Amino acid sequence: MNKPTPVDDDLLEKAKSVRLAVFDIDGVMTDGRLYRDDAGQEIKAFYSRDGLGLKALMRYDIRVAALTARESRLVRKRMAELGIEHLVQGREDKGAAFAELLDATGVHARHTAYMGDDLVDWPALRDAGFKACPIDADPWIAGQCDFVAPSAGGRGAVRELCELLLTARGKLSEWRNSFG
Repeated sequence: MNKPTPVDDDLLEKAKSVRLAVFDIDGVMTDGRLYRDDAGQEIKAFYSRDGLGLKALMRYDIRVAALTARESRLVRKRMAELGIEHLVQGREDKGAAFAELLDATGVHARHTAYMGDDLVDWPALRDAGFKACPIDADPWIAGQCDFVAPSAGGRGAVRELCELLLTARGKLSEWRNSFG
């Protein structure tokens, strides 16, 4: 298991420049296991707290996108529920897909965070200005990242990155207080 990244001023300073956060699906927004029912239909479990964190990013003007090598109606539906406008599916070349996302959003790579968990994510992670992964990511990938979340994929890692990005902007307390 990888070690979570301690949050210090240098990490927060780097996170402050993020304008677009891009997330892998399997292994990041889900636990990475591929479930099928008796009819062969795909089933995925998304962590609701992650979704609330993604909405918080959008509320505070950090754009959110998802990029996955697989195709899934379920993913399309979940991203629509969350209001995530940029979803790229079925693209094994994540480096090229990431570049297309940057073109579509007009955000430079140095102002982009990418959270991935496995080797297929490296071409996108490599180009992102802020690299992140869940604690259960491939160890080599974790070694390349600026931030290793304390939680596993599909179990809060996304929310932890969202809260780090909000902290860097000085918005975490404001967001939390908006619920009470």
